[in-house]
Amino acid sequence: MSALPPPESPEQPLDPTLAARLKRDGDGLVAAIVQQHDTGEVLMLGWMDDEALRRTLTTGRVTFWSRSRGEYWRKGDTSGHAQYVTSVAIDCDGDALLVRADQVGAACHTGARTCFHAGGELPAVVGTRPEPAHVPRVAAR
Repeated sequence: MSALPPPESPEQPLDPTLAARLKRDGDGLVAAIVQQHDTGEVLMLGWMDDEALRRTLTTGRVTFWSRSRGEYWRKGDTSGHAQYVTSVAIDCDGDALLVRADQVGAACHTGARTCFHAGGELPAVVGTRPEPAHVPRVAAR
């Protein structure tokens, strides 16, 4: 990871139609889940503001906003473990992004392939799926 300075003059701002769909937190950020494009493996969660999303969409490399350091960064700029964008989707509420990428090497700063293996499984009750006849139908909104 390395810090990226803000561009001197951005090529173009984030598309206003897309920007209007985003529901940001109090710091102007939206959660970005990164998933391996060909296997569906969930790799990590990062945070993006409008500029990080614009950079991600226009450069082909996943760019995040570091909440702890207060700067932009791209996975792999120092480690070589880069994330190359294959697609980006916004969820139905506009408060999360799904970035599908081709991950080179480890996604987690611990050296693990995914950040979700390093944290470990939490104890949880595993539910039993009901028979299809007993599944209630949910009306579309």
